[in-house]
Amino acid sequence: MRAYPVYEIKKFDKKRYQNDLYVNTFKRHLISNSFIEQSHRHSFYLMVLFTAGSGTHKIDLDTFKIESGSLFVMKPGQVHSWTLSADIEGYIVFYSQEIYNLHFGHKKIEEYAFYNPASNISEIKLTAKEMADVEVYFNLLVKENMENQSLKEEKLLNLLDIIHIEISRMHLAENKPYHTYSEKVNKFNLILEENYKVEKLPSFYAAEMSITLKHLNRICKRVLNKTVTQLISEKVVLESKRLLTFSDSTVAEVADEMGYINHSYFARVFKKHGGMSPKSFKTSLTNLL
Repeated sequence: MRAYPVYEIKKFDKKRYQNDLYVNTFKRHLISNSFIEQSHRHSFYLMVLFTAGSGTHKIDLDTFKIESGSLFVMKPGQVHSWTLSADIEGYIVFYSQEIYNLHFGHKKIEEYAFYNPASNISEIKLTAKEMADVEVYFNLLVKENMENQSLKEEKLLNLLDIIHIEISRMHLAENKPYHTYSEKVNKFNLILEENYKVEKLPSFYAAEMSITLKHLNRICKRVLNKTVTQLISEKVVLESKRLLTFSDSTVAEVADEMGYINHSYFARVFKKHGGMSPKSFKTSLTNLL
């Protein structure tokens, strides 16, 4: 099985990694970390704002065009790679879930809509004005990181949170109101993330949340317009596609990994929610090489 490297923050900054926080301009970051252009994963959250240059950014199964105003937000575990022009400019920030959530206490990083596993948001396009407004905070991040003042970590985390708030206001808050059910959807997604390989029955997730399946379906339909069964199957298909794309696993091996003894049933689920059979998907990848 082909395995892509999983990088921790200490890979990029051995002096400060113990804080689970890394801030840099993108150009300086590339000087000693050119290996990031190859496919890899991270064990932390990542945010990148590009202010100049061009290229492409491949995240899991999607490819995005890089240009001025391209902002990427990534969750731990996603596979990505870069193709970058020589004149690339921007900012890059790494941060762990632990350092963020411990600092703020009353809120969690995964509560931001773009980090919700169900949102599938990796790219946010900023207008010239929006980029100018948010770049102020990225500049402050870099400046603070280069100095050795008291309460440095606190200031860095608060600046980072301001950026999250600004992004939410610009592109998410007005268009996607935070529904009162969203907290329960987030909880469902966390349980799904831990159990999708072994638990396929919707009733299991309802029981884990101490609510009825009818109520859980109502919540999911209201917030995501999908049933619990659909969300479970879509999660399985997404992770299966990742394995088929980023490893040398056969379809049968992926079916086993996803907890399906009956490989024919796995193929039916995959085709229903993935648009084609897993064999056809694997073949289409080969044809692209």
